Amino acid sequence: MKDKGSKGKGSGKGGVGKPAGRSSASAPLRAGANRVAGRPAPKPRVQAEERSFRPGNVQPAKARAEKPRLAKNAERSAAAESEQRPPLPLRDGEKPGERIPIILETKGSSDYHLIDSGHGLKIEQYGPYRIVRPEAQALWPPALPTHVWEKADAIFTGDTDEDGIGRWRFPREALGESWPMRILDADFYGRFTAFRHVGVFPEQLAHWSWMKEQIETAGRPLKVLNLFGYTGVASLIAAKAGAEVTHVDASKKAIGWARENQTLGRAESLPIRWICEDAMKFIQREARRGSQYDIILTDPPKFGRGPNGEVWQLFDHLAEMLDICREILSPKAHGLVLTAYSIRASFYSIHELMRDTMRGRGGVVESGELILREGGLDGTTPARALSTSLFSRWVPK
Repeated sequence: MKDKGSKGKGSGKGGVGKPAGRSSASAPLRAGANRVAGRPAPKPRVQAEERSFRPGNVQPAKARAEKPRLAKNAERSAAAESEQRPPLPLRDGEKPGERIPIILETKGSSDYHLIDSGHGLKIEQYGPYRIVRPEAQALWPPALPTHVWEKADAIFTGDTDEDGIGRWRFPREALGESWPMRILDADFYGRFTAFRHVGVFPEQLAHWSWMKEQIETAGRPLKVLNLFGYTGVASLIAAKAGAEVTHVDASKKAIGWARENQTLGRAESLPIRWICEDAMKFIQREARRGSQYDIILTDPPKFGRGPNGEVWQLFDHLAEMLDICREILSPKAHGLVLTAYSIRASFYSIHELMRDTMRGRGGVVESGELILREGGLDGTTPARALSTSLFSRWVPK
């Protein structure tokens, strides 16, 4: 299940900008935004617009008025569903050890880096394009001068709500819908979506690098389950490293995008199962079948819907999801990874949940934050850290 009409993953993930209130040369824009939970919704081709660096709210008033009603209906549905489920019992055994807090940092790669951030915005390099998007946690003034920001190739403007739809402006010239990129030897398409995302969450490089090393040094083929797998970048990285991968996402568009990425990299022969299904239903069935995986990546949204209207609410369903994931971890598993975006919680909440879930399995739970490190125009000048998400990861030792 994904809300990436919400962010874009099986039960998926996902700003309004306005002119800066200062005349300072380092204050190109102000904007407020959360990480949007939005499903990619590609358009045939986007057109260049005026060169003015002045975002506007493009969401119709009627759509804004509908949001509270739809949100309340979703909450009622989720509440009714949770009342029907018995509470999970506390597992027996000692809790795993712990390592906290852990900060996993991404400095960028050849095709990506965070250039600068500030005043509720961030400017990033995605392949050939310099892109400006909302970033609520960028509370400070930008470090780089205005002219750097004004040379952006694409600027996202739109609703500040987490599921808000917006649009892209192209101040310099019209850009096509997609462009090729490469991260950790995986080829994929960047794409301008209606929910500000472009097909990859680069802070996940920290988890992907860890996973790649585990696969390459295991001495045996590993089975990887990628839940809420979005556009398949992690699945391609795992398969190229030598794993047998099962990729699950509730969005047909995301699965289609993932298959395009596989074709782009001429990776059709890689052992990847692409499954369009509600994530909870899939793992429940896998548990009944006795299926097992050596590494499970799970990156759920705060809210999402499955292909048949199934409702996902992070705080209602996360404990049960992790409990089932534990059931399908192999006896010689290498890890269970959880990432959480756009939630009002401390990493301690998911840390303690993971430790309770993994009682009796030994090992260690390490939890903290994923951050992006600013790198300047060339990507090699370390500056401020931008926090993007919380994570918790169980490893056997």
